[in-house]
Formats: sequence, C-alpha cells, structure tokens
Amino acid sequence: MADKVDGFAPRRVQQEMSEAVAEALQDNGILLVEAGTGVGKTFAYLVPALLSGRKIIISTGTRHLQDQLFHRDLPLVRRSLGISADIALLKGRRNYLCLYRLQNAAVSMSDRMQASQLQSIRSWSGITKQGDIAELADVPESAPVWAKATSTAENCLGTDCPEFNHCHLVRARRRAQEADIVVVNHHLFFADMALKEEGFGEVLPSADAFILDEAHQLPETASRFFGRTVSGRQFEEFANDSIAAQLEEAPDRPGLREIAQSLLQEVGRYRLALGTAEVRMAWQTQVHNPALKSALAGLRDALDAMRDELAEVAGCGEALSRCAERCEALSACLSLFEQQESNDLILWYETMQNGFRMHATPPEVGEIFQEYMQAYQAAWVFTSATLSVAGRFDHFQRRMGLAESRGLQLDSPFDYRNNALLYLPKNMPEPKADHFLDRLIEVSLPVLEASRGRAFMLFTSYRALQYVADHIHSRLDYPLLVQGEAPRSQLLDRFRLSDGAVLLGTSSFWEGVDIKGEALSCVIIDKLPFAAPGDPVLQARLNRLRQQGGNPFFDLQLPQAVIALKQGVGRLIRGVEDRGVLMIADPRIRGRAYGKLFLDSLPAMPVVDDIEEVTRFFGRAG
Repeated sequence: MADKVDGFAPRRVQQEMSEAVAEALQDNGILLVEAGTGVGKTFAYLVPALLSGRKIIISTGTRHLQDQLFHRDLPLVRRSLGISADIALLKGRRNYLCLYRLQNAAVSMSDRMQASQLQSIRSWSGITKQGDIAELADVPESAPVWAKATSTAENCLGTDCPEFNHCHLVRARRRAQEADIVVVNHHLFFADMALKEEGFGEVLPSADAFILDEAHQLPETASRFFGRTVSGRQFEEFANDSIAAQLEEAPDRPGLREIAQSLLQEVGRYRLALGTAEVRMAWQTQVHNPALKSALAGLRDALDAMRDELAEVAGCGEALSRCAERCEALSACLSLFEQQESNDLILWYETMQNGFRMHATPPEVGEIFQEYMQAYQAAWVFTSATLSVAGRFDHFQRRMGLAESRGLQLDSPFDYRNNALLYLPKNMPEPKADHFLDRLIEVSLPVLEASRGRAFMLFTSYRALQYVADHIHSRLDYPLLVQGEAPRSQLLDRFRLSDGAVLLGTSSFWEGVDIKGEALSCVIIDKLPFAAPGDPVLQARLNRLRQQGGNPFFDLQLPQAVIALKQGVGRLIRGVEDRGVLMIADPRIRGRAYGKLFLDSLPAMPVVDDIEEVTRFFGRAG
C-alpha cells in the first residue's frame, strides 16, 4: 500500500479493523465497527473485501460518497493489491437518463431555463456511456427538468419500452449482476430490500456479504423505506402521465384527460387545506379539521374516478395499464390516512411551499430488518465513526435488531491530548433562556479572535443560526459564510479558499464535511443536539417506549444526541497535523448528570473553562 498510495503509513487500528472484517467475511458473522477519525476504515474494509473473492455489496450514506468509493478508493486499493476484481456502481432509477422519456420530453418555451437545460441533456445523451446524470455538471441534479428525462418505477415501461435494449438503467443493473464488488447507497439498498421494484426483478444482485458504511444513518433511512409515503408530486406525475398515455394510446377517450385534470385540481385544494406554513405534524392533529376532511374526500372521489376510467382503457396500451396499477397503489396508500389512525404505523405529514408528503412510518425497524437479514446466508459489516455511546453499542444494536453481533471500538489514532482542546465557557445560561444566544455570541467572539476565524459554528436549529448571523456580522473581522446563502458545496469551497472564514451551519454541516489543515481550526457548537421534541415520529416512538415501560429519555433521546454530537465534533481534527479548539456552549454538559455520557463519548482531550487557555493554545499553534 505504501508503494502505491501517497502518504500511506501503517496504523495498528486500521490493521485490527481489517482483520476483524476478514474474519466476519470468512465466518458469515455480524460485525459492528466504530472507527474513529483517522483509522482509515474505507481501506480497512476494502482490502479484506477484495481479497475474499466473494460477491460483496458495499453501501454508503450518500451518492457523493458512493462516487468517491467507486471512482477513487476501490481502484486505488485494487491496483495496490494487484487484483483484477470486477467492480460496479449502481444508483437508484432517478439517477439514470431515460432515453424514451427524453424523446417525449417537452417544456414550455416561456421557461427558458428548463428549455436550455433540456437542450443540454439532449446533447449529452448522444455521448454518455453510463447515463449517470451526475456526469452532466451543466444541469444540477436537483433541477426539475430531470423529472422529464428520468423514469420512476411507476412510469417505466419495462421490457415494453422501445429503448429497452439501450436503457442505461438496465445496463447498470446487468453490470452489477456480473461484478464481484457492487457499490450502492443506503437509499437504493433499502428501496430494494423493502419495495422490490417491479420491471426488472430484484434491483440488487444476491451477495455473499454486505458492508454498510456510515451505518449510523441506517435506522432513519430504513424507517423511510420500510414505511409508505404518498406525495403531491406522485399524484401530479400520475395525472400528467395518464394524460400523455391517453393521448398516445386511447385518443378517442378524452374523458380520462378531463378526470385527470380534475384530480390535479383536487391535489391543489388538498395542499391548501393543509395550511400555508411548512410543518411536520402528526396526522392525528388534523383528523377533525373539516376543511381537510372535505379536501381528502374530494381527492378520494377524483382518484376513484380515475381508477374507474383507467379500468376501461387499461387494455389499450402498456402505458395506460401501468397507470392503472399506479392508481391502485396510490389508492391503497391514501386509505391508510382515511382510517385516521394505525396501531402498526406512525401517521404524519409534512408540507413544503408547493407540495406535501404523507407518511406511514414503522415505530421500529429492528424486527423488520432482522427478517431481511435472515433471508441471506451472508456476512454483515456495519461501520461508522459514530456507532457507540460511551463505548457501548446497545443503542444501535437495539434499533437495528442486531442482538447477535460483535462490537469493535477503535479510537482515533490522532493525538487529541496534545493537538486539541475542549473549551466549556463559564456562566452560560440554560439553552431555553431568552438571552442564551446573546451570551453565545459574547463568548464566541474571543474564541474566533484567538483562532483568527477559521471556524465552524454549528447550530441545532435554523432559527438560532439566523439570529447569530444577524447579530455577529458587524462584530466579526472575518468573512462570514451562512447556510442558505449559497449551495452547501459552494460554501465549503469558499471556506477552504478564504483567509479565516467563519461558516455558520445546521445539521447538514455536522457530518460528511472533511476539511484538513489550518483552514478549520475551531468548531463551536451551540447546544447538545437533542432532536426537536415536536417531531411527530420521535413523539410517537417516545410514547411507545413509555407504554412498554422503558425510559424514553435514556433509551432514545440521549443516545441519539450523543451520536449526533460525535458527528459534529468529528469535523475538527481530520489529519495527523491538525490542531484545534472545540467549544460547546451548552452548560448541561457539566451541569447535568447525563453530561458525563457526552464527555465520555468524545475523544480524550484537555478540558478548560478559561478563555486564556484557548488564547495560549492558539498562541502555541502559531
């Protein structure tokens, strides 16, 4: 490895992890590995995976990490080992260009942005070999126009598609079936596990082993896919696809078009009935709302009318037949909310500016996940920098149903004792106090002065972030970068290039950010990251724990907060030479008995409460 990888140095903890992974792969075991920053967990599992000669699926948290693993890390390790293992990258359906839908795509010429983007997609479609939309930098992956050039499980024509033999998605899945190592992301992993998309059989190939990186994300991701969701966008796409299918396959049945237009109107009326605010709320809070009851009944009537009309014309063509199937699926999901409550699912909804989503989420996923695991005679490796709480894996094991598993905790090899400092400022008010944020600003400014900027300020709420941004701007001598003023990637690029910038961010900056060197020398965290108590899913889970005789705070809220804090702290020291100060402004970390659990879960470093110690630390750092 040292001959092939610049800067590679042997690490005992990395070798220990690699040996444990090799043993799990050989014995079809279940292994949990918490690998602190700097262990080198990616290489630690890739080496035994490639040497094993087994069919392995590796899943990671985001598409960005997936691309990094496939395009950079795997080829590097494969080349270092001199192994010719075949590797493949597989993403979800919406990440691949659909040639058939692109041919039929049309946008209003008055929408110049979409018209220009569609032309860029058409030009790129003639040269791409993989059809991965991430290749086309000119059109953001979040651009609405992609909905016209990609497919969903509902509107894909499958083997009846005229472009089936040239389909990028089909080719990607075939490559995955043939490869030794397949790299996926958690969304696709659970979509395959729970939904078993129609059209091409199982999305993922069978495997001898599964390695799940960024495993701390699994409980929440699994909850999303083991439940059911119906959205305004799904209704709208269904109605518009039905209109297009009618025009092509049953032009003599204009009644369908009129009913579909009526459904679109009812979807809009339903969104208005949910209120103008953007919220996440339990469904139970709205069941007695007369306006919503009326809108839900109107949505049901329009959907039933669509079902009746589609039953008449489904035999006219494949697209109409698919629309009929989609109508049944939408109807079944809507029925969950018409029943008003469920003992087996948490019913809740969320509203966005122009849309809504209705969710039916399982209270726990451990039992469901365990059933799927037992269907495979395979090895399972779960790894992350944050899986344990004070050295114990109980919380993660319980949430994922992994009672019969081995846990291995490997601390970071970085020298936190000499290169880091934990500053807990004195005389901080309780976080609920009205003047907490004003005091946070007062104690942060001397720290930022000592660090010469070069800092992240991480917040547990967007409201707190905005308040601090508004009140600190004129008092700061360094460039201020604020979440929301530009895309996350642009803010991070500006931070790296700026001289002493201070970046203010919420949850999306607590993890997945890797800035090495002096550019990031200080991390300030406003509060211990307990989940918002008003979240409908959390509330339902807490109530369930109470009913079962458990302790909601110690069994769920506290361990989740510890793991979230560890993620934020992990932004500070990213390399052997890194030095920095971590400041936690929440006085509960020392004033409450449970604060010791947070401190015991962090890397061992000196703890101070005097700003002079911070100034001296940075003075020594130069």
